[in-house]
Formats: sequence, structure tokens, C-alpha cells
Amino acid sequence: MTRTTPPHSTPLRGRSVLNDPSLNKGTAFTLTERALLGLDGLLPARVESIGEQCERVREKFDRLHDDLERHIYLRALHDTNTVLFYAFVETHLAEMLPLLYTPTVGQACQEFSHVYRRPHGLFLSWPDRDRIHAQFDAIDDDIDVVVVTDGERILGLGDLGIGGMGIPIGKLSLYTAAGGVDPGRTLPIFLDVGTNNETLLNDPLYLGWRHERVTGEDYDEFIEQFVTALGRRFPGVLLQWEDFAGHHATPLLHRYRDRILSFNDDIQGTAAVALAAIHAAVHATGSKLADQTICIVGAGSAGSGIAAMLSDALEADGVVDPGSRLFLTDSEGLLHDRRTDLRDFQKPFAQRWERVAPWASPSGCKPLSVVVEHARPTVLVGVSGQPGLFTEQIIRSMASTTTHPVILPLSNPTDHAEALPSDLVEWTAGAALIATGSPFDDIEFDGVTHHISQANNVYVFPGIGLGTLVCRATKVTDSMLLAAAQAVADQSPCTPRTPNAGVLPRLDDLHSVSRRIAAAVAQAAVADGVAPALDEDEINRRIDATWWAPTYAPVQPLPAPPTS
Repeated sequence: MTRTTPPHSTPLRGRSVLNDPSLNKGTAFTLTERALLGLDGLLPARVESIGEQCERVREKFDRLHDDLERHIYLRALHDTNTVLFYAFVETHLAEMLPLLYTPTVGQACQEFSHVYRRPHGLFLSWPDRDRIHAQFDAIDDDIDVVVVTDGERILGLGDLGIGGMGIPIGKLSLYTAAGGVDPGRTLPIFLDVGTNNETLLNDPLYLGWRHERVTGEDYDEFIEQFVTALGRRFPGVLLQWEDFAGHHATPLLHRYRDRILSFNDDIQGTAAVALAAIHAAVHATGSKLADQTICIVGAGSAGSGIAAMLSDALEADGVVDPGSRLFLTDSEGLLHDRRTDLRDFQKPFAQRWERVAPWASPSGCKPLSVVVEHARPTVLVGVSGQPGLFTEQIIRSMASTTTHPVILPLSNPTDHAEALPSDLVEWTAGAALIATGSPFDDIEFDGVTHHISQANNVYVFPGIGLGTLVCRATKVTDSMLLAAAQAVADQSPCTPRTPNAGVLPRLDDLHSVSRRIAAAVAQAAVADGVAPALDEDEINRRIDATWWAPTYAPVQPLPAPPTS
């Protein structure tokens, strides 16, 4: 079930109607609407269905030459006819996801200033910091979900300045396409605090503030002004922090998660989908999460976020000392409590020196192969951004001590993956259970097809957003995120009888996944006391009533104002 879209009423007439993407139906305007809205003669005579329009979009789409062209075409369609864009995307959801987001969005962000066509979202810049409240007041719509970035750490590509705006735009498209959130109630925001990318600063077409990045107290003050203005203008809005550099991401999450309904997708969303993949893979091996030893390669904000969620999940599964099962490494080697260079957010996941002293170095400088040899992990997670880091030697060493190694090379875009799935399957003789950060084709090995799941955050964040909205949560709690991960894992096709079916649900099933997550998140919010008391039936009713579907609503003219 989905809610019925009420009629749109508008004072606009003629070309102004066609130029409004939220109103425009193109050739699908009825004859009556054409007469009432002054569209006679502005459209071909034939009235088409949205299905027929999608066929024409498909034909144009198939004529394009590369993925960046396809991304630009889809964005142009979104800015011309919002409903048609989502109808087309939802019809081909699994095919469109890599074009709207990872990996194609990375190239689109790099080319943002050169392919820019029309404004979308809100650009808040440091020079205009004293006018942030007025800039928010210019947004007429009610907003439920905001995705914000400052462009400093875009995917694995680094500082892309204003090009980072492509990330909030893409993420919010997925909130709607996969999670049924009304696109008219979403807002992408870019915080323009400059860039340290010299190529961009020297690019005559660069659209952002041409200045090195603001740092320190000035940066913190700007973020404070932004959060205050956002909360004043849109009380109860869900804020998703996206692609902030590690030195900002974790502090911002902890500073504001109790002040405004918010979460960080790179930290908590990545952790939830990684946990979902591990839950499903472990179930398929016939064991329990409590039996696992996990090595996380990359101890930045994402790796530490995964460790934090795994620690909670291990404790919930009965492990008394979860830290003993978690081995994190960074560029200097294993994290342990003798190292003096650890950041505050890394320290909770440092191994006790006494436990690792026989094989570790006081400075941590030991290769990953040594950690794998001695820690003997059953699960290996990569969020390092270092391509090829999972070598044949490391994987064969892991496979020698566990029957079904669970391996998640999660770094993206594709060319940043720690290993290729085809190599992982070969090096483990088909025994590995794999999920990757970027999309990869199925692999044939020894007569068996191995489906490689993409551990894409799209599995979790749309459902988390929908769940918080329907229950009117005031905070995104750890329990809500654990519930989201478990809801995804519960829908995995991977079982002891079908271990090669893929550890995560098929992307074509995202609507079902998001609904299940939303229900689980809302129930967890109620249990945690951060949402009003609601039973399961009421939660599901609200999900149905909230879910936005890409169907054309009637458009009717507002009555003419009375004449004096």
C-alpha cells in the first residue's frame, strides 16, 4: 500500500507549469488539465501514460555512450519531471543505483562545476555565514530529511570542494527511490567552507568559494550556526551527515546526536550494512556472531564505527569481552594500548598489549599478514581505501584457519577495493562469503555461481530515515541501528543450503527491505523511549500512509484572485 497523492493546486499557467519539475507531467497532462492550465498548443496532441513515457526515457537512455552521460541525463530528467524520474528509476532500480550513486557519482562530483545545469538544494558558504537564518527562510517547503556535506572526503576521492554536493543530491534520490520518502520534503545542503584542492582552486570554472578550507574554531562556529538555523527552521528534521573528513566526522556525530535527530551514514550506516552482511554470512556458515574473530583494516571513522557496532552486537550475543574479538589496523599497523598515536575514537578498540605482545610491535608497525596469521580472523573487513591490500598470501592464510572466511572489501569506488571478488573466490577455492562496497558481477567457479552482494549503505539509510519519520523519533539510538542491521540480515537469501546466493538481499527488493527496516527501527525507538508509544500495527499503518510512490497527481488551477 502507498498513500494517495492529493491533487496539486497551482497559480502557475502555461510554460511556468512545464518548468516546475514537481508539477510537470509533460505529455501525460490530461486534456482537461491542458485547458485549465493554459497548456493547449504547448504539448503534442497525444495524451500518454507514465508507462509510455518511461519507454521513451528508456530508448533515450540506451543511446547514451557512458555512465557519466547516463548520470547527467538522469539528473536532467529529475530536474524536468520529478515523478517520471522516479518512475523510471524504480522500474530499473538495481540498474540505476550505480549510476545515481557509487561508483558513477564520484566522477560526477569531480566534474560538478563543468556539468552544472540548474540549482538544486541549499548552498551555505562561509562568507555568508551571518545570513544562514535568512537563507533557510527562503525554503518554502516543509522538510523531513536533510543530507549535508562539506565536500572534504568524498568517497575515496578526497577533497572535491563544491563538487561534493553531488553526494547529498544522490543520497536523497535514494531516500525516495528505495525508501518511499516524499522528494518534495527532502533537502540537500552543501557547507562551502573552501577547499584545499589546488586543482579546483585553479580551475576557472570552479563554482565554489575560491579559498582554502576554514578550520578550527571558525569551522566549529559555522557548523553550530548551521545546526541552530536548521533546527529552528525545521524542528524534528532528520539530519544525515555525509562524507566529512575523519577529524570532523566523529566529533560532529557525538556533539550533535543528542541535540538534533541525526546520524552519520559513513560511520553508522556503513557499520549497519557491514553488520548485516556479517550476520547473514555467519548464519549461512551455521555458526554464531559470538564465535567470530574480526579484523577491520582501516581504523578511521568508518572502521571505528563498524567496530563500535560489532562490539555492541557481540555483547548482545553473549560475548563478555567484545574487544578481545576485534582487531583493528591502520597504516601504522595493529591498534593496541601501547601506541601513543591513537586518536580518541580509536582508543576503545585498541587491543591490550599483554594479549598481542608475543607477535606485535610496540609501534604497531607490523604488516597485515602478521595480524591475520596470529589473530586468525574468521571475518576480514576492508575500509582502507587501499586497492589490492588483501593479497593472495593474506587470504590463503585466513582460509587455512577457517572453513568459510567472510571477506568484505568495502572501499569504493571500484578501483579502491582491497581485493577483487574473482580473486577471493579463487584463493579460497570458492569457500569465501563476500560482500563489496562497489558493484561486481557474479562469478562462476568450479561450476557454481557466486553472487557478490554490494554492501551499499542504500540497504539501511532509507529505511532508517523512514522509520524515524513514521514514529516521530527524537534521536537515532544505537539500538535502532542494530535493529536496522538485523532486519536486513533477516531478508538475506544466503542460508546453509544456499551459501552462494549473496549475503544481502537483491537490490530489486529494496522497497521490501526498507519497509522492514522502518518497522524495526520504529519499534526500537519506541522501546528506547525516544518515540511515542506505538504498536506494530500502527507503525505499519503509518509506513503505508507515508510511503511516496511516483504516480501523477491531478493538477488543478487555484481560483483567480478577486478583482477590486
